[in-house]
Amino acid sequence: MNDLQPLLRVQHLGHRFAGARDAKGQVPWAVHDASLELHPGEVLAIVGESGSGKSTLLNCIAGRLRPTEGRVLYRRRDGREFDVHAAGERERRELARTEWGFVEQQAHEGLRMNVSAGANVGERLMGQGERRYTTLRDTAMRWMDRVELDPARLDDSPRDFSGGMRQRLQIARNLVTRPRLVLMDEPTSGLDVSVQARLLDLIRLLVGRLHLSALVVTHDLGVARLLAHRTLVMRQGRIVEQGLTDRVFDDPQHPYTQLLVSSVVAA
Repeated sequence: MNDLQPLLRVQHLGHRFAGARDAKGQVPWAVHDASLELHPGEVLAIVGESGSGKSTLLNCIAGRLRPTEGRVLYRRRDGREFDVHAAGERERRELARTEWGFVEQQAHEGLRMNVSAGANVGERLMGQGERRYTTLRDTAMRWMDRVELDPARLDDSPRDFSGGMRQRLQIARNLVTRPRLVLMDEPTSGLDVSVQARLLDLIRLLVGRLHLSALVVTHDLGVARLLAHRTLVMRQGRIVEQGLTDRVFDDPQHPYTQLLVSSVVAA
């Protein structure tokens, strides 16, 4: 595929949560008129304070929430553009286990906690038809080593892993099938600073080596600066600024972005 063609296009996407009402009795927009593009090999960060709509936007893109309006278009390996929300549930599930990955904020939500670490990694391979036990086991061991987990713990339960180890296992589980797009929702949230740093270095290394595209939701501007080529800033459900990450943080144009950056500097 030509890298000049967008891998992902989000067009005028909006979402309202049914039943929610504001002070005027109206259903508010959780996300409103959001548009973005993502190219092959590019990392895009979505930043903003809690309640800004960034996780809602990510879940709409992932097909987990149906938007009230707008479209999410993804260019598949064969070059055809796939309308995520016009497709059926079966097609979305197939996409999620082949060309996409999703790293949850809470690692236990992205893992099967009642099976071994190796089974967690091998499960996605089995979803693509691999049935040879030796291949599944050897591949899981290689990926555990790749994400800095001891392959000797292949048969251990994720329940026996620390938070940082679980997150690395979740990353291995997602990347073992070589997806083209990975969606990450606050991947370093709740981890100690030293663990965060190691995890971020690992993510950056793997994204570069595998030529992955990634959408990373984070409230931490340091995470965005380290990982993302471009950053978009959300406030009250709207994208208020987007551009090259260094430009957005070093020369913010929107008053809200200026406030975000200044709060980090002041801290």
